[in-house]
Amino acid sequence: MELQEVAEGLYAGLPADFTPARTAAEKQAKAEGDKELATALKALRKPSVGAWAVNQLVRREADQLDQVLALAEQLRAAAEALDGAELRALTKQRRQLTSALTTRARQLALEQGSRLTPAVADQVEATLNAALLDATAADAVRTGLLVATLAATGVDDADHAAAVAIPEAMGTRAAPAAAPATPLRAVPDNLAVKREAAQDAVATAQAEVDVAERARVKQQRAVEKLHGRRLQLRGEVDELQRRIDDLEEQADELEDEIEVAEQDAEDAESALEDAQTELAEREAALSRL
Repeated sequence: MELQEVAEGLYAGLPADFTPARTAAEKQAKAEGDKELATALKALRKPSVGAWAVNQLVRREADQLDQVLALAEQLRAAAEALDGAELRALTKQRRQLTSALTTRARQLALEQGSRLTPAVADQVEATLNAALLDATAADAVRTGLLVATLAATGVDDADHAAAVAIPEAMGTRAAPAAAPATPLRAVPDNLAVKREAAQDAVATAQAEVDVAERARVKQQRAVEKLHGRRLQLRGEVDELQRRIDDLEEQADELEDEIEVAEQDAEDAESALEDAQTELAEREAALSRL
């Protein structure tokens, strides 16, 4: 016997049958001389009702579970792109799928003579959401060996493996259960329908808040950038104004110098004319001698 193989059977069964089945497997391992396996089996924890319900979904509704988990990447892409419409649509789809799977978990429990309370159903849905938001939580769920339900913590390195009966099984996937011999019947649940509608409304509103917040942050950064550019331009304008003032002052000084030079030129012209007149007079006097 292999530990994970035995565990597969234990966690696929009803919680009420877990302890007797585990004890029987432990005794068998001892009888076969495998003390290490017997010790490991004895250490396996009984699953909570919520964990058992999720384990049932993993084995009986693998395709639907994969459909939910596939939304994770699409949601991240929509959030990063600030695509509000897409994010709202995906969030609504997520709520519908997780709610449908939760309802299915309640149906599976009823088919096996058990009933999930509203609190346990909430734990199942919380686990599905955690698996959607966190890849390690998704790995834990896929093992089908949960002993406790999960919650989205917002911490990337949360130790979801601690909720798995055999942490080393992380990365593996539970074998699907055989199809039921009789067709499944839907179990009407008006409260679940109302809850789903309310959750859709809350999820949609939250998605809109998230998009608005990201848009606000983006616009705030743009405003800060524009403020910085305005200060830079004002500095450049001030520098240009100082340059203009300096050039105007230099121009005024040149005007003064031009006036002085022009006056000097006029004086020189007058002196030249006087000198030429005197020269003419002296030449005339010389010619008379």
